[in-house]
Amino acid sequence: MMSILQAKFKLFLRKPMLMIGMTVMSIVFALLLGAANYSTINVPVYTDIENIEETELWKDINKTQGFEFSLVTEDEAKKIVSEGDAEAAVKIKEDSYTIVVVTETSSNLHLLESYLQTFYGDLLMEDNIKEAATASSHIDPDAILGELKEKKENPLFKIQEASFRGDDVVIIDNQMQTIFGFTLFFVIYTISYNVHNILQERTWGVWDRMILSPLKKWEMYAGNLVYSFLMGYFQVALIFFVFRYGVGVDFYGGFGKTLIVLIPYVFSIVALALFLVSIVRSTQQFNAIISLVSVCLSMLGGAYWPLEIVSSDFLLKVSDFVPIKHAMEGLKAATIYGAPMSELLYPISILTLMGVVLIGIGINVMERKNA
Repeated sequence: MMSILQAKFKLFLRKPMLMIGMTVMSIVFALLLGAANYSTINVPVYTDIENIEETELWKDINKTQGFEFSLVTEDEAKKIVSEGDAEAAVKIKEDSYTIVVVTETSSNLHLLESYLQTFYGDLLMEDNIKEAATASSHIDPDAILGELKEKKENPLFKIQEASFRGDDVVIIDNQMQTIFGFTLFFVIYTISYNVHNILQERTWGVWDRMILSPLKKWEMYAGNLVYSFLMGYFQVALIFFVFRYGVGVDFYGGFGKTLIVLIPYVFSIVALALFLVSIVRSTQQFNAIISLVSVCLSMLGGAYWPLEIVSSDFLLKVSDFVPIKHAMEGLKAATIYGAPMSELLYPISILTLMGVVLIGIGINVMERKNA
């Protein structure tokens, strides 16, 4: 197996342009589309609160870099939205908000609603805690909150922070979406064309000559598949490193966990490529089918757009059988939602299972065709 790996790496050093091209394209697409989607969104705002621009509420709600809130009258706000100059307008109240829209198909509407839910949910929770604490005139609410959060060992009460958003809250980060989506998409081509070498070597009779050598058949499979896995994982890890340390994307502090989630995803794509190689008859068929499969998987798996904005139950059910969907869920959970490793075991297990099943089917089909 090591001799096959050595030969593969030598061939890669002679012709490295495939992986370099796919890596560069992933970075460029993610940078361009991420920057376009991450531009500031103008939102007209109207309110009944007097002198709102001098209040803490106005200062706090404008701390976001994703939205630019401009204060207008109610008639002006509705006119702006109806004429299409803005996708939505917002009426701000002390403890609630109202969104005015013409259509609900815009992805920016989900971003705006998510931000306002987060802002007012945290504001409401903070007010409720302070009201409960001020029920007694002898209690300083700020001091109580500080002591409860600092006390870790053997507490008399268990304190949990919660929000009315609940566990089903959806957070859409277009920058993370483009980085994850295009990285997972382009690596399919890198892995597939490396696994495709198995088909070429069988067609050219290389495997027949290797069988006569001391190499065992499992070593021939393992050498090709391990090489494809290493090259694919190196590509996606390199792209993530470029965005983390070159571009400065913080990955919400979950950069290390994303590298772990990528391992079963790359394994599942290697297995999928082997399965495709086993059912095609020629290089031409493989080139046609891999383009179709990669695009379909990316659309169904949420690489091009978040699955959170897809309303079709049928498409969502079909996406359960797509590796990209589970990889995107794992990557978003590790970053945007800050999930611990224990919660990442589900997508990791699904991807691993997919890989084992596909690689088993692929090898069996290939061996039967050549029997």
